[in-house]
Amino acid sequence: MTKYELSEIWIKASITGTIWAASEIVLGSFLHNLRVPFSGNVLTGIGIIILISLSYSWKDKGLFWRAGLICAIMKTISPSAVIFGPIIAILCESLLIELSVRLLGRNFIGFALGAMLAMSWNLFQRIVNLLIFYGLNILQLYEDLIKLAQKQLQIQTDILWLPLIVLLVVYCILGLISAIVGIRIGKKLLNQPKNSQADALVNESVKYTNKSGKDFHYSLIWLFADFVLLVSALFLLNFVDAIWWSLFILAVSVVWSMRYKRALRQLTKPGFWLFFAAITMITAFVFSRVQGQEWQDGLLIGLQMNFRAAVVVLGFSVLGTELYNPVIRSFFLKTSFKQLPSALELSFASLPLMIARIPHFTLVMKNPVSVIYQIVAYGEERLEEIRNAKMWFPSVWLVSGALGGGKTTFVKIVAEILITHNCRIGGFLSVRRSEADVTIGYDLQEINSNERVKFLQLVTAEATEKIGRFEICHEGVKKGNDILDHTITSSYDLVVIDEVGRLELRGDGWARSIQNLMGVSKNMLLITVRDGLELEVIHKLKLKNYQIVHVGVTDAAHLAQRILKRLEESKFIANKDRDA
Repeated sequence: MTKYELSEIWIKASITGTIWAASEIVLGSFLHNLRVPFSGNVLTGIGIIILISLSYSWKDKGLFWRAGLICAIMKTISPSAVIFGPIIAILCESLLIELSVRLLGRNFIGFALGAMLAMSWNLFQRIVNLLIFYGLNILQLYEDLIKLAQKQLQIQTDILWLPLIVLLVVYCILGLISAIVGIRIGKKLLNQPKNSQADALVNESVKYTNKSGKDFHYSLIWLFADFVLLVSALFLLNFVDAIWWSLFILAVSVVWSMRYKRALRQLTKPGFWLFFAAITMITAFVFSRVQGQEWQDGLLIGLQMNFRAAVVVLGFSVLGTELYNPVIRSFFLKTSFKQLPSALELSFASLPLMIARIPHFTLVMKNPVSVIYQIVAYGEERLEEIRNAKMWFPSVWLVSGALGGGKTTFVKIVAEILITHNCRIGGFLSVRRSEADVTIGYDLQEINSNERVKFLQLVTAEATEKIGRFEICHEGVKKGNDILDHTITSSYDLVVIDEVGRLELRGDGWARSIQNLMGVSKNMLLITVRDGLELEVIHKLKLKNYQIVHVGVTDAAHLAQRILKRLEESKFIANKDRDA
């Protein structure tokens, strides 16, 4: 195992996949919110450009599929309720480019064919999705619509596949354009001096927040039950009368909507109901006109298609929600992809930096090629940072997680493991106080003495300073600063600060003590921070040698072992085996 724990190919794949994921998360949200047509194709084109352009500098075999795997996994943290489609698309697109380049080489033909295949995958996946959502009836509906158009327009030749062929040609052209842009940027990267590649556009106003797991109680039992309900609904749709499958699906939808707000959002979209009505009426009209059926039969088929689509959309949404379960993600990270967990840690640490380098959407629209070039160019700079151990063996660890997401429990486990290895740990934890499962405040608990003092409490009439619904207790602030001031003159291996947030960002809390600690002490720091505040904290505290660790992605025991290794290499603690 090398000093960086990761092979060179996985480090490069981590950087490439993170750049791709950042564009998916930031630009994707802009495009979808603005209802930009063919937004999926735009994002696919950007992904193709990123892969091809970076491959001019990094020629490692297997880079494409590894980057696609990392990007797909990182896509699961997107706040969107629909994750299966984009994840499958990203994986397949990267595999198709990998296959084309392996067979034809890293040349124009290999890149162009791979890009066209990757872009065309969007059309193929859309067709498959329609078949999954609506069943084979949608195929019959399409065929009857074309026949009706032929009859009305008096077209003699068979045009059944003409619309699909036209669409396929359009997708191939878009893929070819993406390949050409990627090749141009790749060649420009090779000819550009490395010291000028760092001039990337930065806009720290772009924030990323992971809301996927906030205030949600995951359950493996619910995951199994959801799967059974989805399969049962699809089975009943095909084998029982309409009254029974409609009642069953309505009941299941109510249950899912009560537990999963993400599923409920699918039902509240006007577009969902407009499409529902359109499919039903078109089916009733077309089937009665072309197949000679009664309009009531066509109406029933249309309703059946829509109920099937509704249960599939909702089912995939609720399954996707339960698959966010940290237990499930941890299990998959321990499979045969041995370097994947470490690569993902590096990717999540890099993600806020990549997002910060994506400028405002209006600037992207004005000069998209230049913006993509500057973002991609940062990959080389990032690789040099990692090679020089600026990030992979940091002296500051930022533990990021949602409100109530387990940050305190996470760092407590890390501290307990380190103490068993004779590490000296200082600092404090922020311990929640609750009554009947309702949070009423937070106490500061010193790690060494377990002494507790009140830090936050519910707002009272006499409150002078507050954060949200809590008022700040000055004795807690004083205690926290005293603890940190004491660590400056103590030979601790690690100082825990739980947590840094809005109070410190405005210069209050323990902002002054942290600055003093970082200025004169060589202690390693472990700081918790809420999701979405990482960049602001990094900027405020002027952090340089740091890494962001996400609760639910990184295992606490694994982080403790990495800190031990870092301490050992920095000679903060003795290597017992070496002494023996």
